[in-house]
Amino acid sequence: MKARIVWLILCCIWGSTWLFIKIGLRDLPPITFAGIRFVLASLILTALVIARRARWPRTRSEWTLIAISGVLQFTLNYGLVFWGEQHISSGLAAVLQATFPAFGLVIAHFYLPRERMTTGKVIGVLLGVFGVAVIFSDQLSIAGKMALLGSIALVLSALFGSYGNVLVKAYGGQIDPQILAAAQMVCGFVPLLAIGIPMEGNPLRYHWTGMAVISLLYLVIVGSVIAFALYYWLVRHMDVTNTMLIALVTPVTAIILGMIVLHEELNWRLLAGGACIISGIALIVLRKRHKRVPTHEPELELVSKP
Repeated sequence: MKARIVWLILCCIWGSTWLFIKIGLRDLPPITFAGIRFVLASLILTALVIARRARWPRTRSEWTLIAISGVLQFTLNYGLVFWGEQHISSGLAAVLQATFPAFGLVIAHFYLPRERMTTGKVIGVLLGVFGVAVIFSDQLSIAGKMALLGSIALVLSALFGSYGNVLVKAYGGQIDPQILAAAQMVCGFVPLLAIGIPMEGNPLRYHWTGMAVISLLYLVIVGSVIAFALYYWLVRHMDVTNTMLIALVTPVTAIILGMIVLHEELNWRLLAGGACIISGIALIVLRKRHKRVPTHEPELELVSKP
């Protein structure tokens, strides 16, 4: 029962982060906003790691992996998420990022021997691709060029994030998860701020409204630190394949919150495309629930964490 409650909390947290990103973007520029989020989150995680006296990576290969995956998962993934969500709804952003598992399965085929593509997985990936095509079909004609570019940015963010994820699964199994997250954030926020501050100006001069501060603090404390802690607890107390089902709930939660709080509208292409994407992910995830994976080789993580 306790694990199920934590699972529900995580679904709510990762479904709600899209809303708080959208709210924060009303007043804050995207790239530096993302960078500041991970400056603060990495400081808190690093303090927790030091308090635990966990062993930091000691080899060059481990630090190289952290640096590369940090850039992929935090600089490119989150940089594109924050930039793209300026131009599209929070619900649409969550739906497009739900392609994360589909990209992950394709990339994992080349890195993880036990994650080869099968007929069922291919069908799931194709459903996801078709769903993206349906959504893209009206972004240019109805929502405009920037909405189309924003949608493309979210799909690319899923590609980069899933690639970094697969690299960690393939080569980083011995790194403490909390250390990995903290170090990746450091490697990720440096390029974000290096790009964002020259382009977007001094953060001290931004329009720091009350809602902007609340959004930032929510993303740092709840969306990053608490969510990571709950997730690490969950994977120790719940079957990993059950945690993957979070990927199906997150976009639905984001759409509902966007409609209620931001009055975002749905159209038939978003509904149809989103249904195809979620159905494709469901096909992939539910098939994996019936597949036994040896404990010495971790299963590919399918959950995107916005």
